[in-house]
Order: sequence, then C-alpha cells, then structure tokens
Amino acid sequence: MVRYLGRRLLYGLLLVALISVVAFILIQLPPGDWLTSYVAWMRSQGTQIDDAVIAGLKHQYGLDQSLVSQYFTWVGGILHGDLGFSFSYNKSVSVVILDRLPITLMISLLTIITTYAVAIPIGILSATRQYSFVDYAASFVGFIGLSVPSFLIALILMFLAYRYFGLSVGGLNSPGYIGEPLSWGKFLDTLAHLPLPILVLALSGTAPLIRILRGSLLDELQKPYVDTARAKGMSERTLLWRYPVRIALNPIVSTIGWLIPAVFSGQVIVSIVMGIPDMGPLLYNALIRQDTFLAGSIVLILSVLTIIGTLVSDVALMFLDPRIRLEK
Repeated sequence: MVRYLGRRLLYGLLLVALISVVAFILIQLPPGDWLTSYVAWMRSQGTQIDDAVIAGLKHQYGLDQSLVSQYFTWVGGILHGDLGFSFSYNKSVSVVILDRLPITLMISLLTIITTYAVAIPIGILSATRQYSFVDYAASFVGFIGLSVPSFLIALILMFLAYRYFGLSVGGLNSPGYIGEPLSWGKFLDTLAHLPLPILVLALSGTAPLIRILRGSLLDELQKPYVDTARAKGMSERTLLWRYPVRIALNPIVSTIGWLIPAVFSGQVIVSIVMGIPDMGPLLYNALIRQDTFLAGSIVLILSVLTIIGTLVSDVALMFLDPRIRLEK
C-alpha cells in the first residue's frame, strides 16, 4: 500500500507539472492579453491612454516578458505559496479565490449530500422493486435529469418560484440584503435562497447515479451467489446489504474522483444563470478577461483535486470490495 501511494503521488506530481504547462499555453492562445483588452475597453469609453502609460503597465504586471519567463515566474511563486496577481480584480489570486470559497463549499457540499442521500435509496428501491411504480417514477425523473440541461431546469424553477410563490430569484439574497453586512436576517435570507440552487444541481447529479446503481444492482441480483445465499436460508435484507449492494456501489464510489474538484469549482453555467457568486463564474470571467494567473491557478487547483479524488476513489474501492487489490 505504501509503495502504491508513493508511486501514485509521484505520477501525480509529474501530471500536475504537465497540466500547468498545457493550461498556461491554452490561456495564452487567444490574441492579446488582459492589458490589451483593458486598453481597448477604456478607449471605447472615450478615455485616451498614452503608449508610455501602456508600456509602464506592461512592465508593472510583467506582460513585457516572454511567455517562458511569465510561466516560470508563476510556477516559482506557487512553490512559495503565491498563486500570482489577478489583473482584473487588482488583488492577489489567493485573496480572490478565498473570497468565493466559503459559498462554493457550502453549496457544493450540501448538493453532494443531497445527491447521494436521494440517489442511493431510490436506486436500491428501483432495482429491488423492478417495474413497480417506484421504478417507473425513478426512471421518469432520471430521464428528465439526463436529457434536460441544468440551466434550463434552473430557469423553469426560477420562473415558477417567482410566479407562484413570489420568491426573489437570482443570487443568494433578496434585493434588500445585497451589499449589506452579515446579520441574522441576512443569514436566514441566504438559507431561504439555498434550496433552489441545491435542487437544480442535485437533480442533474441524482439522475445518472440512480440509473447506474439500478443497473449495477439488477446485474448483481441475477448472479448465482445470490441464489446460493437464498437457498441457505439467508434473509433478503441481510443478503441485499451484505453482498449485492456493496458490489453495486463500486461505480458510485468511483465517482468520488469527480466530486472533490466539483466541490471546489461548482456548476459554471448554472451559477451564472442563477447569479450565484461561487467559483464557477470566477473561472469564466478569468478566461474571458484573459486573467492569466487567476485562470491558470483555478485550473491547476482543479487538476490537483482531480488527482487526489481519483486516488481516494481507488483506495475506497479497495476497502469496499475485497476483490480489488492495488498491488500485485
């Protein structure tokens, strides 16, 4: 186990280094840079900027250096705990990310808990009561979640909430609390706005998990060891939870590798549609504005979390299913 973990961590470090290079190159591919876009926007507003001022800004932000020098400056700062400087926000990248992190973690963790708390029981009921009303209802909800885009579901629910319940839609606070300091009233108002985005995000994640767990469990229930256990007099409940459910959960546990980066990043399109100030819109705006160090840092963090999540999935699968071994 120790040798396996050491080898995986070494491969992970090499992969992160490669991803940092690829991410930095991809962000630099569009013509121009953040300063070029900013100067063009200022001139469109009627403000004239001298070439000397532009040259000074380039030197100040290090944009007059070669791409290789900019990359190694960024990576060297990361090794010392500095993610760089955000041009568009005029702040340290670490400060910008930490500002959005609490809301992102709160929404993402609640969404993940809701997704698994709903998907696993429904998936088990759907498989053990095949072709029943529960099975058909779960299949119907699953097909909706798989076929309808999350942002469209968000728009529909936002319209219904405003039209029939008079709830303000968009963002996590009512208009009267926007920009106000944290208070008990604002906290309760935020809690009142949380169910809608959590419902939208959980529905898109619940649908595939229900279908995966149902298919996997149905396959396990038809295997000979289940008939053998029944013939020996084992009760249905004990049989179900001791063997088939544990094995059927393997595909679900393997998705942990996707969940850890999802907790950090959130849902970009849904967050933009619903006006949620989490990490999703932050990454989108950084890419649009060519905020190199901010976008690169977010992509790099997501890559590291994906590698960690994959390792956690592999180890969890080994403990869940004794047939899986990580070493020869």
